[in-house]
Amino acid sequence: MAIEFKDGKYTAPDGRVLLDPTEFKDWQIAEEAEKTLPSVEAFREKLGLLPDEIIPYGKTPKLDFMKIMKRLQDKPDGKFIEVTAITPTPLGEGKSTTSLGLIEGLGKLGKNVGGCLRQPSGGPTMNIKGTAAGGGNALLMPMTEFSLGLTGDINDIVNAHNLAMVALNARMQHERNYNDEELSKRGLKRLDVDPKRVEMGWVLDFAAQGLRNIIIGIGGPKDGFLMESKFGIAVGSELMAILAVARDLKDLRERIGKIVVAYSRSGAPVTCEDLDVAGAMTAWMRNTINPTMCYTVEHQPCLVHAGPFANIAIGQSSIIGDRLALKLFDYHVTESGFAADIGFEKFWNVKARLSGLTPNVSVVVATIRALKMHGGGPAVVPGRPLPKEYTEENLELLEKGTANLFHHVNNVKKSGIVPVVCINQFYTDTQAEIDLLYKLCKEQNVRCAVSNHWRYGGEGAIELAEAVIDACNEKNEIKFLYPLEMPLRQRVEKIATEVYGADGVDWAPLAVEKAERFEKDPKYADYSTMMVKTHLSLSHEPSWKGVPKGWRLPIRDILEYGGAKFLCPMAGTISMMPGTASDPAYRRIDVDTDTGKVSGLF
Repeated sequence: MAIEFKDGKYTAPDGRVLLDPTEFKDWQIAEEAEKTLPSVEAFREKLGLLPDEIIPYGKTPKLDFMKIMKRLQDKPDGKFIEVTAITPTPLGEGKSTTSLGLIEGLGKLGKNVGGCLRQPSGGPTMNIKGTAAGGGNALLMPMTEFSLGLTGDINDIVNAHNLAMVALNARMQHERNYNDEELSKRGLKRLDVDPKRVEMGWVLDFAAQGLRNIIIGIGGPKDGFLMESKFGIAVGSELMAILAVARDLKDLRERIGKIVVAYSRSGAPVTCEDLDVAGAMTAWMRNTINPTMCYTVEHQPCLVHAGPFANIAIGQSSIIGDRLALKLFDYHVTESGFAADIGFEKFWNVKARLSGLTPNVSVVVATIRALKMHGGGPAVVPGRPLPKEYTEENLELLEKGTANLFHHVNNVKKSGIVPVVCINQFYTDTQAEIDLLYKLCKEQNVRCAVSNHWRYGGEGAIELAEAVIDACNEKNEIKFLYPLEMPLRQRVEKIATEVYGADGVDWAPLAVEKAERFEKDPKYADYSTMMVKTHLSLSHEPSWKGVPKGWRLPIRDILEYGGAKFLCPMAGTISMMPGTASDPAYRRIDVDTDTGKVSGLF
């Protein structure tokens, strides 16, 4: 590594002083990097974009997707790199940090590189996990804007989603208050919505457990329709799922119209198109199809687009972002949420299938900390100091925990995509622990690279970047886990047994009833299977670490996303609305009223 330590400072070969993240906070590193950030115009010229292909928005402009794609439609795509991970601790294992570090490392090697990451939700940002801007010298900028709404895509999704619920509840109220003749005078046809079969609820982009189950319409006849309702988190909304898989604005509009909001008493679906609200919802979301341009602290471009969770949604940045980035960059890095059993499985069998884009490499991020946990180490609890097993050398726990790593690596191999294991190095890791991981990966015939991007940025990620370039040159051919003609329950069985390692699947009566209906109706034949499961274990039980044996996956319900064309089997007790913990991040966030700077986010 060409980093020099002199006079108490880390200096890169280009003369840039690196702030040591063991001494400086992320916001200080980002603030220093922003001082030399090139102008938006300089980035436009670097990317070869025309002036009217940039939509101004301060430091984070949007890129006009449709204009750029039309101009570059015949340009060959670059290399396509996905980043996933082992089953994480509750603290996360640094997929975003690794993605940004890899972009920086490829940049150090002189490659035309960029990426596309998801926009962070206000739920984790204001809760325990915090924002997803990376860390140390592998950060996304501008951090405050990225973490607090960016260019407003999630806000547009919240408004569009809740407008559908406004339209539904108002329609139910008016159908209750008017007869058919009076409805006809108002240009309405009775939809006869069954209040017990309303599929949608409301959304909010915070973790608000008190809104999981509510009653609306309390009051008189003018106060809406009285019924049970619910809230989910905005990034779990079907509209967020649609944004992640839509190919363009036309596709977005068509999918929004097909969203099933409720069912009538006769069992007919009631869609956004039936409620005459799909056009207005698309109007709210018309600008969301354009990715936002952000930057690493080493000034490489990185798009931000879509932000669905992986445990309750697709967990990917958008197909639009991938299509655009593969035209703009020779090496494009994207990330899948949580571990490879969830995020990568959906990238493999849903996103890659829908996009038709061929991934070259999947980077499987592992930390020695998480591997020790899977090897039988004590519980990792957010907000509490790590037990000494995680900060002191322990080769026995580490070796036992690699069973979880190689389970995920083997899933990547099943897909036909080339895996590369990344040891995301913490400054507490010992050389003996790193050497042991190298040795075990070699025995499993899988590429392995250590990356110290958190501490040293791109210079610390050169070994990883070189391994990824090498893997990109290897021939591969994607092989999906199941064919589209496979019935829903057989797909779930295959995912559960081959990806998670379950012995089988147990279906609750409600899930069986719905599965039978979906399997009989040919319109669901090409719907994607979108599993809903905890991210903290290969199983449905968060406390089962490593590679659990002798268990079955319980499916209690199946959600229908008619616009996204997803069927979502729900495993265990996972909720569509997370809860806020007792010591959330918002307690430490404030604003300097003299400068306007936000503190406490990072």
